[in-house]
Amino acid sequence: MSVRLSHESAAVRVPATTANMGPGFDSFGMAFRYYDEVSVRPVTGPTVVTVEGVGVGVVPTDDSNLVVRALRAGLDAVGAPQAGFEVHCVNRIPHGGGMGSSACAAVAGLMLARGLINDPELLDDDLILQLATGFEGHPDNVAPAVYGGATVAWTEEDGRARVAPMPVDATLPVSLLVPPSRTRLSTEEARKVLPDSVPRADALFNTSRAAVLMLALAGRPDLLMAGTQDRLHQEYRRSVLPDSMAVMDSLREQGYPAVISGAGPTVLVLADLSQETRFTLQRHGWTVLRPGIDLEGAVLV
Repeated sequence: MSVRLSHESAAVRVPATTANMGPGFDSFGMAFRYYDEVSVRPVTGPTVVTVEGVGVGVVPTDDSNLVVRALRAGLDAVGAPQAGFEVHCVNRIPHGGGMGSSACAAVAGLMLARGLINDPELLDDDLILQLATGFEGHPDNVAPAVYGGATVAWTEEDGRARVAPMPVDATLPVSLLVPPSRTRLSTEEARKVLPDSVPRADALFNTSRAAVLMLALAGRPDLLMAGTQDRLHQEYRRSVLPDSMAVMDSLREQGYPAVISGAGPTVLVLADLSQETRFTLQRHGWTVLRPGIDLEGAVLV
């Protein structure tokens, strides 16, 4: 049976994600109940992208848009025909904020391709993971965007992305602290300050803390402070994330398990903040989100 575009439209909801969570550098991830929503309709004319929310007037509105590029990659992967597309994006996830916006866009495009074709099982979750990782370069944010919950993701020696779910207490409160809109940092910029090698003691430190974090997420909140310690990446990023690191340090001194979300500058806290702490952050221009953990991942709606 040939693959064809058999549906007049498709729509998808993709969660925001975090990566690293302290010691799980480039491997741990988690999805949140905070979503971008994207819809598509094949047309005979040129591709046009309209945007609401984050990225208005900034993100491309033609075929160079990441959602469209991923959509076309998904169709190509299963031998489906191409077309012009009308794409509408309702964006809530900050761009360059450490909440997985680019992984979300790639996964959204691929899921839309699944929603348009007559045999959606051809674009299964594993293929979407592989294709989206190709856009991202690594699977840490892609994995929770596709599968939801908490995940461990890695790349095999042959370049294939792999993922395994981490047990997570879905009632664990989470807070995302988004700095003022003027503060943005690309993953590429954040990686430039990382060293090519680290001391063995730091590598051993992170190995143990990553194991502790897995136990903490599965239902041992008393281990969250120890499980969110890191020596591999956060301290090296202090020069490019001074405000975020200062907030993280202050929160940890108060007993909150706070980490840099992904490459930053958003700060993730695996706890609820006191009202006084929230108000203080808000007075300084920070946005405090309390989204909860998403267990579904990307879904066609």
